[in-house]
Amino acid sequence: MIKYIVKRLLQLIPVIIVTSFLIYWAMNLTSGDPALLIAGDKATPEMLEQIREEMGLNDPFLVRYGRYMLGMIQGDMGESYITGKDVFQTFMETLPNTLMLGGAAVLIAVIIALPLGIYTAIHQSTWKDNVGMVFALFGTAMPNFWLGLMLILLFSLKLGWFPSGGKAGFSSVVLPAVTVGYGLAALIMRTTRSSMLDVIRQDYMTTARAKGCSERQVIFRHGLKNALIPIITAIGMQISMIMTGSVLAETVFSWPGIGRLVNDSIARRDNEMVTGAIIMCSICMCLINLVVDLVYAFFDPRIKAQYAKKG
Repeated sequence: MIKYIVKRLLQLIPVIIVTSFLIYWAMNLTSGDPALLIAGDKATPEMLEQIREEMGLNDPFLVRYGRYMLGMIQGDMGESYITGKDVFQTFMETLPNTLMLGGAAVLIAVIIALPLGIYTAIHQSTWKDNVGMVFALFGTAMPNFWLGLMLILLFSLKLGWFPSGGKAGFSSVVLPAVTVGYGLAALIMRTTRSSMLDVIRQDYMTTARAKGCSERQVIFRHGLKNALIPIITAIGMQISMIMTGSVLAETVFSWPGIGRLVNDSIARRDNEMVTGAIIMCSICMCLINLVVDLVYAFFDPRIKAQYAKKG
């Protein structure tokens, strides 16, 4: 198992290098002169050239990329051209808010999706299954920004139960978490149902019933345990997508997360902040996928056996 962890960690290095290179290259192609943003519209050509020379903007692209990566390793990703704030520090200050929202959304999704997916699989082709599939269809098709606006109208403006936006305690995370979590729940529920249907048809489920196991034991101990692998994969994919997929929800609810940070930085043409935030998001997604793979390996005995034989 240790060999598997080491192998996955080593595989992250080229992925992060290639991803960061592509992001830095793409952002380098965008229009806009950092020197002009710093000096202002009234700057003379001499002043602009001096700023470019001091910032190393006249250096070749590979030199600038290498310098940027060396700085990132040391926690230095430059400063925003607009606000003057440190990019890495700003990202790290914003990251906990996105993780809080994402964690709450995934928790809501799992609490809803797992029981519903198991229930619809057990009652396949009945009206109960049809109701569950309609729930999943709405969650897949409904835009989360529209759902967020409807929740604000009902629970904030009409009932006054929750704040309409911002971050002000536990109550402020409920509506954005439900907005993001509903879409996740729909996808996880469909995966759970499909995986459970494959397991329910297996012979060992019939054997467990013949041995006198209760239906609850058959479903949860024998069925769900063997159906968890694709479910874990689906949950892990949704967790990694939250890093960049909650932009609309954070904007609607004025949630101070990474999605809103990137959105505001793009509107201000703050390339330095956008570049740093996107690269850090890609690294976070790689780390999340690594954790998911480790959990996957823990539940999949085939991976354990594969690396046990090599040892």
